[in-house]
Amino acid sequence: MGLKAGDVVVLKSGGQALTVAAIEGDMVECVWIGEEGELFREELPSVVLESVEIDLSDDESEEDHEEEQDEVA
Repeated sequence: MGLKAGDVVVLKSGGQALTVAAIEGDMVECVWIGEEGELFREELPSVVLESVEIDLSDDESEEDHEEEQDEVA
């Protein structure tokens, strides 16, 4: 699969994005933030994960747009 620390992955069955923290053999240690801001860390077999790309440009554009609206108001 070619994963490295810092990559973003999801479970093949779906769910939220996870960040790869470490890899040891076929096991991948992942971290993510829960709905209430708590940090989770779990070791998962690499065969259940798939790599994804996160496009942050939309998030930044929305923030910029909100700031512009606040300045006008």
